[in-house]
Amino acid sequence: MNMMSVSFLAEAAPGVANLAIFGAMIACGLIILGVGLGIGLIAKNAVTAIARQPESGGRIFTAMIVAAALIEGVSFFALLVCLLTVIWFK
Repeated sequence: MNMMSVSFLAEAAPGVANLAIFGAMIACGLIILGVGLGIGLIAKNAVTAIARQPESGGRIFTAMIVAAALIEGVSFFALLVCLLTVIWFK
């Protein structure tokens, strides 16, 4: 679906724009919830692993930070897509 057909759809049915904005806002909430749960699970498992093997704490911490950064990067991209959807249909 190209940009012209999306704008035509928004102009043809005014309710579609409202549904798109509503869907984008629901998606933003789900993204934040998923990111919070994901990073929380990473931290929980990292702390458990460090408690079991304190000598490998540095490597575990580094892996935890890398995984959390990747999750944050994907979440920022997803939030950007959701917010651009809101701006496009507004």
